[in-house]
Amino acid sequence: MFRRTGFHRPLARVLLAFVFALSLTGNLAMAQDLENTLYLDLKDGRVIIELRPDLAPKHVARIKELAREKFYDGLAFHRVIDGFMAQGGDPKGDGTGGSGTNLPAEFSDEPHVRGTLSMARARHPDSADSQFFIVLADAPHLNRQYTVWGKVTKGMEFVDMIKKAPAGSYGGMVDDPDKIVHMQVAADVKK
Repeated sequence: MFRRTGFHRPLARVLLAFVFALSLTGNLAMAQDLENTLYLDLKDGRVIIELRPDLAPKHVARIKELAREKFYDGLAFHRVIDGFMAQGGDPKGDGTGGSGTNLPAEFSDEPHVRGTLSMARARHPDSADSQFFIVLADAPHLNRQYTVWGKVTKGMEFVDMIKKAPAGSYGGMVDDPDKIVHMQVAADVKK
């Protein structure tokens, strides 16, 4: 039915070269993505976070810098409201502390949906520092008011297990809160 011609071998070689090039490109992209991936280790397991430098380059750079300094290791999720968000990143553990470096707002149209990571801040838009929150359920009322810098891609079930404040508690403050075991940039993980 099909005639054998010399045409098929060169075509096969071109296709193989194309597939090989795609695999190299994929591996290169994967290696580059490790620089923009965070591993957030919690008591129940690892959460993988895709960083979004395209939305918030200054915030992503600062989060990576703090993670590399081990700033977040051992810090509590001091404010956790069931069905809303889990907030951490405060060295004082009460919502009043930070790393000492405020960042200019990088608001975007990226929606605050379940798994979004965004920066906590005071009333002034340029007051974000080291505190962040993970959205537990879609929160459109936060859109364009807080800097989105990442998204949970794996391990949201572990975020859901973070100890929450009792219903009706003032401000969602948690007694004896769960802590960040370790936060690191994936590219820094030794193999």
